Amino acid sequence: MATDLTKGNITKHLISFTIPLILGNVFQLTYNAVDSIVIGRFAGNEALAAVGTAEPVMNFLIMGITGLCVGTSVLMSNFYGAGKYEDLKKEMGTCLRIGGIFSLLLFTGGLLASGIILKLMQVPEAILDLSVSYLRVIFIGMPFTCLYNIYAAALRSVGDSKTPIRFLAFSSILNGILDVIFVAGFRLGVFGAGLATDIAESVSAVACMIYVFKKVPVLHTNRRDFVPDKEFTRKTLHYGSTTALQQCAQPIGKLAIQGMVNTLGVSTIAAFNAVGKIEDFALVPERSVSTAMMTFIAQNDGAKEKERVRKGFFSGMTIETCYFVFICIVLLLFHRPMLYLFSTDETILSEGQKYFSVMAFFYFFSAMTNGMQGFFRGKKYMKVSLAGSLTQISVRVLFTFLLIERFGITGIAFACAAGWIAMLILVIGYGVRKKVWTK
Repeated sequence: MATDLTKGNITKHLISFTIPLILGNVFQLTYNAVDSIVIGRFAGNEALAAVGTAEPVMNFLIMGITGLCVGTSVLMSNFYGAGKYEDLKKEMGTCLRIGGIFSLLLFTGGLLASGIILKLMQVPEAILDLSVSYLRVIFIGMPFTCLYNIYAAALRSVGDSKTPIRFLAFSSILNGILDVIFVAGFRLGVFGAGLATDIAESVSAVACMIYVFKKVPVLHTNRRDFVPDKEFTRKTLHYGSTTALQQCAQPIGKLAIQGMVNTLGVSTIAAFNAVGKIEDFALVPERSVSTAMMTFIAQNDGAKEKERVRKGFFSGMTIETCYFVFICIVLLLFHRPMLYLFSTDETILSEGQKYFSVMAFFYFFSAMTNGMQGFFRGKKYMKVSLAGSLTQISVRVLFTFLLIERFGITGIAFACAAGWIAMLILVIGYGVRKKVWTK
């Protein structure tokens, strides 16, 4: 249900918007884990490795799609907050048109270039055919992935973060069931895993479309909303491409860091992967609060509610800080039993323990950067947000290179802190100079 965030209790709005996002992201991470378990158990190690080598390409593309949708959702939130409902529908139509063209290009290019992409990634010949097969099936489903993300972003822009998560949860469960049927039952291997993902994505996309058609008239589009408009197209491409580039920068940086970790031996690689899995879950709330802040600030900025924008920023940063205190305590007290879920090897447990004994405190900087990103995106300072992210990942990669040989994965924790601090210096400095908190 659409929610007007320009009225009512600010903190309550932010928390109620954030909780469904957290649940959705946890569902996503859980179903990805289930996916790997089913493939590994019933299709074998080669199939699991093939999916693993294709995943960076898939994640990169999904990051690009979600980035495009994040950028356009800011515009839609702005129009909704300002009460410009015709412009909101026009932006929806523009996003669907651009997204449709983009997904068709991905579909065609992916089918033709999957083999070339994976060869460039130096995928071993023994699993190359399996990797190509899986990636091609995934590319077939890209139009549905794009469609779901557009409609989910549109619903969030009008204050509804719950409905997209319900459909995501359903599609996650459906994906797990279909994995068992296709991979374990019919023995379709990686093809079956890809097919399960495509069907689940298509169901969630169609469900979102039907829901909007029946329940959210403010997002109904008609033929005239799809007529190309130069100004709407320019703004959509500007904001969408900026956030897409920002989203894509992170996995590229992580790949570079993973390459450096790979030189430290099997135990360190295993320890880094284990802490990374835990970290994925630990940082979900920080990122979800950031998305809530972005939508809240964009709606109120559109409505010219300057005081609510300011209060929303400080309320969001307070929530981020409170969560940091919570997760810091949890990780300091319980990191060993968490790591024990992944391995009983004492070397791996020791490496993970060293990492979290330092990193738990550094999540404060992560919380602050996420909050700042939510604010600057909501205020449509996309280039500043992009510059901050590029600075953060560049400094992180540089310091990892400088520290990893001497300090192991503990050096990566210090490198992350350096990256986050560099980003904060850049965006806060810009904010102070331009007085963005008073505009």
